[in-house]
Amino acid sequence: MQKIIFYVVATLCLVVSKMNAQETFESRAKQIAQKIENITKEEKHALKLEVDEVNKQLESGKITQEQADKMKIEAANLHAKNIEQRVAYQQEQLNALVQEKVDGGISDTTKTNGKRFVVRLLNSEKEPGTERKTTTQFVIAGGFNNLVTNGAVANSNFYYLRSAFWEWGITKRTRLGEFGSKAHLKYGFSFMYNFVSPTENRYFVDKGNETVLETYPMELRKKDTYFKNVYLTLPVHLEFDFSKKTTKDGQTYYKSHSGFRFGVGGFVGYNTNSKQFLSYKVDDYRINEKQKGDWNVNDWNYGLSSYVGWKETSLYVKYDLSPVFENNTVKQHNVSLGIRLDVN
Repeated sequence: MQKIIFYVVATLCLVVSKMNAQETFESRAKQIAQKIENITKEEKHALKLEVDEVNKQLESGKITQEQADKMKIEAANLHAKNIEQRVAYQQEQLNALVQEKVDGGISDTTKTNGKRFVVRLLNSEKEPGTERKTTTQFVIAGGFNNLVTNGAVANSNFYYLRSAFWEWGITKRTRLGEFGSKAHLKYGFSFMYNFVSPTENRYFVDKGNETVLETYPMELRKKDTYFKNVYLTLPVHLEFDFSKKTTKDGQTYYKSHSGFRFGVGGFVGYNTNSKQFLSYKVDDYRINEKQKGDWNVNDWNYGLSSYVGWKETSLYVKYDLSPVFENNTVKQHNVSLGIRLDVN
């Protein structure tokens, strides 16, 4: 539910007008998004404090390990419910805002303080025979994913083919310079899903300060056992598009994404949720377990990314400069390689 809310806000902000009426809508949408982010931070921080207190009681011998585990689970469930209830209210506010926008519509002209002016969207900047200076693309990508440990991905603790990533979002692309310039600034919003599937029947365990891999006491089903992180990201790339110009009836025409192109840049993202999925059998009954928690995953991630390709299809690589887990002695960084589609 939370990721859907963020996506709606992001999409609406991308198409917002420069005029006063649109700016008001944009600011209200951003306020709701900020409230949702604050709610998540507050509840996660409160949960961390409770877990730390439980660990202190466990270390002092006031409670047993079994009692500590039970208290942690109860605290996690409580704060997960708090997030759901508090975010639900913000969703209602967002729905009301969107409905208000829809009911008003967007006309060619808008009146403010008795004055009439023309609403001009950024995409309306267009020279004869060219594309608009700023265009919009739907981006979807997917491929292989893994964790770089001690500077290497060889001999990984995670399956190469079972560990994957996928990403989808909306970007804007603005030409830098005059008509015919090959340089463009590409920016937008996207959701990034990173999956890793541990080898040797292992799973992640939160040890308080560190998150480590341990052997699971039962035989896990490989294809349905994995660890997932979801991020709302802001990618920015400098793209060079070498699509060729054409001439017809003395007029020069240019269409992007019709030739060779490549982009270099990076991204910054916020972790919206982390989950672990375990699957095993008990007396011929298949058990699918979904664990939702913190696992000491960094709230924020940032990294470098690049793509190179022909027309709408590119080879895509991204590397997280920030480690996946906050306090682990051995730093592990996410790396992904796959195919990317930028659809105008």
